Amino acid sequence: MYTYEDYIHVNRLPHMWCPGCGNGIVFNVLARALAEMEIPPEEVVIVSGSGCFARVVSYPDTHTIKMLHGRVLSGCTGIKLANPKLKVFALMGDGDCTTIGGNHLIHTARRNLDITAILCNNFIYGMTGGQYSGTTPQKSITTTSPYGLVDQGFDTCRLVEVCGAPYVARTTCKDVAALKRYIIEATQKKGFGFVEALAACPTHYGRMNKMGSVPEMMNKISDLTVPLAKAKNMTAQELKGRYVTGKLVDRDDLTDYGTLYEELVSEVREK
Repeated sequence: MYTYEDYIHVNRLPHMWCPGCGNGIVFNVLARALAEMEIPPEEVVIVSGSGCFARVVSYPDTHTIKMLHGRVLSGCTGIKLANPKLKVFALMGDGDCTTIGGNHLIHTARRNLDITAILCNNFIYGMTGGQYSGTTPQKSITTTSPYGLVDQGFDTCRLVEVCGAPYVARTTCKDVAALKRYIIEATQKKGFGFVEALAACPTHYGRMNKMGSVPEMMNKISDLTVPLAKAKNMTAQELKGRYVTGKLVDRDDLTDYGTLYEELVSEVREK
């Protein structure tokens, strides 16, 4: 039987993230999810890119690889196709996933590759100084929008849903029980599993937008969420600026890319 410590280099702790940052919470939950699924550490590959969350590869006692900024999912694609037996996890921030790497996200979901993508969305570029990203809410104050952001942010879960992902879920770093459940379900789904965790960035986003202490900031983020069951009875206007949480997509009618690829190879060899 495994414990979460079997997936962590505990001698490298404490981690380097700022106090109150959601990145450490997400990594801890992932380790606990892996232990609950009893996946051997040597069968796990954790892939990251650039940014605050990308430093995560310093801590897992599993296979890890650090890709270029925005290229996390392309690395995961190569790893999974080369060795389908591995459990591959893409750990990305909102800059890595949706802003720099948005095109890779679209096509990985479209292809339905059998990997698990976890987005730690803190609404900002943290490591490089607090610039706005593709998920930063309108009117937010950042270093590159000092008078308020005009851009409209992505709803990343809706994006991957329309691209064909068979499993999509969203929660906050405050609800660690739901986050662990969604990571487990996404991993066990044969195909592209996408889990978004809404997180606090007290150093940049919270400070610049006067959101108070870390607990106050997390409560304010939670106040912007709407459970899926309630959202179904709300209008588009009522949902504007809100984040629908829960298991948003769970389909079993799609065949993953790896299986289709193996079938094609077998057909070609028989000819």
